[in-house]
Amino acid sequence: MTIRKMMLGVAASAIFWAGVAAAQKREIVWSATETPIREAIRGLRSLPDDVRAHTTKDLALKIRALPVTENKLRLAAGLAGLSTEGDFGHDTLEEVAATLASTLKERPIPWKKGEKPADEYMELASLARYEHVTAAALDDEQYHEALDRLAASDRQREHANFELKDLSGKTWTLSSLRGKVVLINFWATWCPPCRKEIPDLQALHERFESKGLVIVGISDEEAAKVAHFIHERKLTFPILLDPDRKANDAFVVYGIPKTFVYDRDGKLVAQSIDMRTQRQFLEMLALAGIQ
Repeated sequence: MTIRKMMLGVAASAIFWAGVAAAQKREIVWSATETPIREAIRGLRSLPDDVRAHTTKDLALKIRALPVTENKLRLAAGLAGLSTEGDFGHDTLEEVAATLASTLKERPIPWKKGEKPADEYMELASLARYEHVTAAALDDEQYHEALDRLAASDRQREHANFELKDLSGKTWTLSSLRGKVVLINFWATWCPPCRKEIPDLQALHERFESKGLVIVGISDEEAAKVAHFIHERKLTFPILLDPDRKANDAFVVYGIPKTFVYDRDGKLVAQSIDMRTQRQFLEMLALAGIQ
């Protein structure tokens, strides 16, 4: 699996859940063929990773075969949002992206030049830019605008900084950590993918701290809630508080988890679009010289 390099402007499955809520509010009926696919997508997080990979690919093919409806686009986008929560194989991502791209071709979303592209186009562009998924390519003006916006966000992250306090009141800045390899993880206690990757971050902290790795977690939640979570899981890497979301804005983070790795010269060398496995974290750190 290639290194994920960024984020979307929504949490991993926000498009899907927003679509479900909208369908309920507007009393849109899911067909007998659509309903089991919707339920399968909702249950993906409960599956073991190897089963989830196979199931995700199978769902992509089933969605592609559906008649062209608004529900089809909801399902395609929702599956795409969940497909990057871990390492399910590049071929799986290709099938997911092909389904979303073909669905957008069948049912383009109205757009005016200068407006922010729809989330579905941002999702597809993210797969293309950060997962190197060729099936995501789409000859559409809104899609190309989405790619341009992702590139602009990347440029902002290259020079981003933060000045935040940890739970003890100590102030941390990214600039002061020059000379170290820094892994920044944006997370929250309520986020299932965040909770799943936290033990791997702790393990990496214990393994590589002596080699110059600094892992910092950044949360915009209340200090008491964060402190309880840290104590419960015995986390020892620094957790910084971002109550005003200034760091989230500086790093263009609107969906979590998101991870950024800076090398000893302060250069951004790897970014993640979503949750990572320990193997994927190791790939990211290797780009900064940590092995």
